[in-house]
Amino acid sequence: MQTLGELYLETVTRNFRGLRSYAEKAIEQLDDEQLFASVDPRSNTVATLMRHLAGNMRSRWTDFLTTDGEKPDRRRELEFEKRLESRDELLAAWNGGWESLLAEIAALREEDLQKEVTIKGERLPAMLAINRAVQHYAYHVGQICYLAKHLAGDRWNAMS
Repeated sequence: MQTLGELYLETVTRNFRGLRSYAEKAIEQLDDEQLFASVDPRSNTVATLMRHLAGNMRSRWTDFLTTDGEKPDRRRELEFEKRLESRDELLAAWNGGWESLLAEIAALREEDLQKEVTIKGERLPAMLAINRAVQHYAYHVGQICYLAKHLAGDRWNAMS
């Protein structure tokens, strides 16, 4: 029988994988131009949201238990600059972020959930940091799906 901590880690892994799947099903429905399209000058593009999530994941999940989740080499503000890059470059960063996250989650054990981690100098239980990440990623995946549906128009295929 699973312990509560084991069940939590299994569930949170399933949640992260589900978020990734939703985002990727939406992204697949966009052509390259649509990835970089904005609904207005102040709105993010799908590419911007992908870049931001990839940067956040790389920063937060590299050495999750032992280093500050805001790595000194991360340039968060640059994640939101509108720029053109190839789909392949964008997907490489995206996949790298998810791979970092999923590898760190897979390495965690029940006893790790109560350990303190640091994010931007703030100490908090690892379980709370994980929950904040799920909430943050769900927020942006929702934005990706909404934008993709809008941009795909009549070509949109419902994901559920």
